[in-house]
Amino acid sequence: MLKRLLRSPFVMRAAASLIGAYIGFVYATSRWTIEGQSHVEEALKGGKGVILAFWHGRLLMTAAVRRHTDSRVFMLISAHRDGEIIANGVSRFGVEFIRGSAANPKKPGKNKSGASAIAQMVTALEQNAIVGFTPDGPRGPGEKLKPGVIRLAQMSGAPIIPAAYSVSRGMRLSTWDRFLLAAPFSKGYYVAGAPITVPAEASGDALEQIRADVETALIAVTRDADARAKSKRRRKTEED
Repeated sequence: MLKRLLRSPFVMRAAASLIGAYIGFVYATSRWTIEGQSHVEEALKGGKGVILAFWHGRLLMTAAVRRHTDSRVFMLISAHRDGEIIANGVSRFGVEFIRGSAANPKKPGKNKSGASAIAQMVTALEQNAIVGFTPDGPRGPGEKLKPGVIRLAQMSGAPIIPAAYSVSRGMRLSTWDRFLLAAPFSKGYYVAGAPITVPAEASGDALEQIRADVETALIAVTRDADARAKSKRRRKTEED
């Protein structure tokens, strides 16, 4: 009965409304600083779009970046009902969604619209859009970069920009991705790193090295965002 209830359109709409309202409340009551926005702006001048890579655990407030750019912003989400709830919840920010996810090797016969999603992402990048990508999702392990984002960058010619957000108030959930649940009335930081390109001719060890470099860069910007938020918490405590 519980499973049927959770699958009902009414419950899904209610959950989406709650998620959207919460994100909007956190965003509106917090003060946000963006570091590295020039990396995104310069990359967009190349006309090949931008792949914005961020860990799955930093998904909650990332849709709000749409308010800081005039470019179209797409995000890849799971074709599962959870993805539908998230998409409906953050649609108020003007983000467009591409539905699909990587194939599950344990269920090779199950189509998750992966090929269609890749084609849609390539098309969006050709239109010089920003495409959000969680390279450790949707099942983990957390903060371990899978090769999908590297393949997308190689196919499209678009640069990968590692990004993260963090907040001075919030909590990490005990989920596989240690999801960061931002709290209202925070000081928030969005941090973007330098773009990383994937040559069309790269293969084998060269691709693996690029994958490792992107993972390292993504870990670095995440730590940077956390350090800024932690510093803000420490200064607030000292002032109190």
